[in-house]
Amino acid sequence: MVERTLVIIKPDAVRRGLIGEIISRFERVGLRIVAMKMIRLSKEEAAKFYPSSEEWLRSVGNKSLKSYAELGKDPKADLGTDDPVEIGKIIRGWLADYLSMGPIVVMVLEGNRAVEVVRKIVGATTPYSSPPGTIRGDYSVDSPELANLEKRALFNLVHASDSPREAEREIRFFFRDDEFVTY
Repeated sequence: MVERTLVIIKPDAVRRGLIGEIISRFERVGLRIVAMKMIRLSKEEAAKFYPSSEEWLRSVGNKSLKSYAELGKDPKADLGTDDPVEIGKIIRGWLADYLSMGPIVVMVLEGNRAVEVVRKIVGATTPYSSPPGTIRGDYSVDSPELANLEKRALFNLVHASDSPREAEREIRFFFRDDEFVTY
């Protein structure tokens, strides 16, 4: 099934000169770039990209709480709370800081099962657990515990939509209909 997905090459990857390497990985598997641009978001614009629903905030907070539990650490000591929604709000702010700390490349990739294929190429959200051969596994070793200790988002180089439905929302955030090409 041919579908579209959004990929963001985040500021840490742009700063490290990884744009071409990242793009080439998608092109090598046969995905087509049908829209692309380099932009810089304000913190306010970046914050609007991330959902603010209680469900999303709770999900993000619960992921962080799981990481704390695995490490035997107290989230209250680091974050001042153990409420997953409140932790989600903190992390959403860190994500907005991260996405707005420098230029980003946003692109829409099109191809068979694009969402799933892109996520395999990108690797796990947590870079240190991404296998070699993935973008995050080859170019980053950041971890949730280091990010939380430094009160920042996890530096994981790229964003990839996690579902076709989310891809549609994210693509509309960055691109108008007249910005797509066919070839």
